[in-house]
Amino acid sequence: MARKGQEIKLSAKGNFVISLKISLPRIRLAYLPTPLEYLPRLSKYLGGPKIWIKRDDLTGPSFGGNKVRKLEFVMADALNKGSSVVITTGSVQSNHARATAAVASKLGLKAVLVLRGKEPSEVSGNLLLDRLFGAEIRFFPVEREEIPAIMEEVADELRKKGEKPYIIPLGASYPIGAVGYANSVIEIRDQAREMGLKIDWIVHAAGSGGTQAGLVFGTKMLKMDTKVLGISMGPDAESLRRASLGVAEGISGLLGLDVQIGPQDFRVVDDYVEEGKISRRVVEAMKILARTEGIMLDPVYTAKAMLGLIELTRNGFFDANENVLFIHTGGLPGLFAHGRELSTFIS
Repeated sequence: MARKGQEIKLSAKGNFVISLKISLPRIRLAYLPTPLEYLPRLSKYLGGPKIWIKRDDLTGPSFGGNKVRKLEFVMADALNKGSSVVITTGSVQSNHARATAAVASKLGLKAVLVLRGKEPSEVSGNLLLDRLFGAEIRFFPVEREEIPAIMEEVADELRKKGEKPYIIPLGASYPIGAVGYANSVIEIRDQAREMGLKIDWIVHAAGSGGTQAGLVFGTKMLKMDTKVLGISMGPDAESLRRASLGVAEGISGLLGLDVQIGPQDFRVVDDYVEEGKISRRVVEAMKILARTEGIMLDPVYTAKAMLGLIELTRNGFFDANENVLFIHTGGLPGLFAHGRELSTFIS
């Protein structure tokens, strides 16, 4: 199932095309290409640049999201290594864990989810889907830094039972997974060309660094004059910048491509973290997009990134004649786990 030698076409600055054979296993899981659409009503409402959206909430399966692009390469690696079970982690309402459980089910693999937090009294949102997909769920109310060691312990336990476990880090944010977003830049470039569009900025939610690493690597690989801006979901800007750079350097080594990337290529804003309870500002960003374009965001990741884009636009960060592409990274099942909090601010 995992095919090798996927052809990747790289565009140089001139009019010629270089075709490379990258020997990297991949399983086609996502519904690609995802739409790239103009948001005219949001653009007019904000009175700033032209705002576009890349609908990676439509990657499928299981409500889609950015994790499916990553899992195309991650799960291919797991199968090629003869794995029988995948172990991954996230919060109780993790989009990554839900996507992993869905894809594991599709491929006939077991999934063990090491979720950080207490087991809730009510099963809803992503957690409900995890159970529907048949994943084994274990809850650990510990600090994030303790999770890797716990996953190793779970893997050892499974090996003793005759299983062949494969550990997927948080958000699949390591070089193999991040290749999925380097690959997405080829898709974005081709769609933009067909539309006669020059994309000046790519804006996205940044949590563990893999998505930004892939996007930056892809734009540098294709020599695109496009800047990537990550809106942090938690880590401070410097920590996220270092993590993303490390993953991007790993992609370069994995693919055997000499792509020059430095810290200056990773633009991160950490002013919109909004940690803790869902805030009025976050819900307002959700309402703005819903009521101008009929598009929903989740309150934990994408709405915070949209809040960042809205505030930056209002503060004159982008030039009025620029084209700004927002990556909708999915996460919509999380809406249904926060109904009470959201209803407080929706009117």
